[in-house]
Order: sequence, then structure tokens, then C-alpha cells
Amino acid sequence: MAGWLTTHVLDTARGRPAAGMKVDLWRIEGETRRHIRMLTTNADGRTDRPILPEAEFEPGLYELSFHVGDWARNGDTFFDLLPIRFMMTEPTHYHVPLLVSPYGYSTYRGS
Repeated sequence: MAGWLTTHVLDTARGRPAAGMKVDLWRIEGETRRHIRMLTTNADGRTDRPILPEAEFEPGLYELSFHVGDWARNGDTFFDLLPIRFMMTEPTHYHVPLLVSPYGYSTYRGS
């Protein structure tokens, strides 16, 4: 399989990348939630490597958990942990960006 997963986190309130945010990847199998890895966003709001590289890709249900509360540090956010569940069904590049501000967020299937 040649699929892989990336993310990009942007702080829309300040108009800059969300550097230093922890992101966990989980695989969901029925009632089981298996932790795959944790990475931290770099100065560009991206992880230094794919969250799920090609060699480890498997189709299925996944969850990215963004540690917004820890990242905000000064408590200037309504959110603590933002989980986003999604399906990866084909061996291709999946990109799940997060746009976050203290009182709102959005995400989409990126390219």
C-alpha cells in the first residue's frame, strides 16, 4: 500500500502556524482504540515526518487527537483535546488540517 497521513495546524486567531502542538494518532478497531504515535508540530505547524508513513499504512478508521489545551499554555482556549475521526479507504495521501482559534475550529480533507 502507498498511502500516508499528514496534518497542518494553523492558529487562525493569530494568523500563524500552531508550533509545538502535540498530536496523537489512534487506530479504531471496533471498541478498541490503539495508540500508534505522538508527534509535535514544528515551526510551520506541520510534523517533521508523516504521522502515518507509507510503510505502516492500513485502510481503516483513525483518530487524530490535537492537544490544544496544552499548546495554548496560557489557558486562552475553550478546548482541551480535539479528536477528529476519519476513514482512510484507499492507498493515497490523506491530509487532515486543523484550523484552530480560542473558541472555534474547523477541519477538512486536504490535499
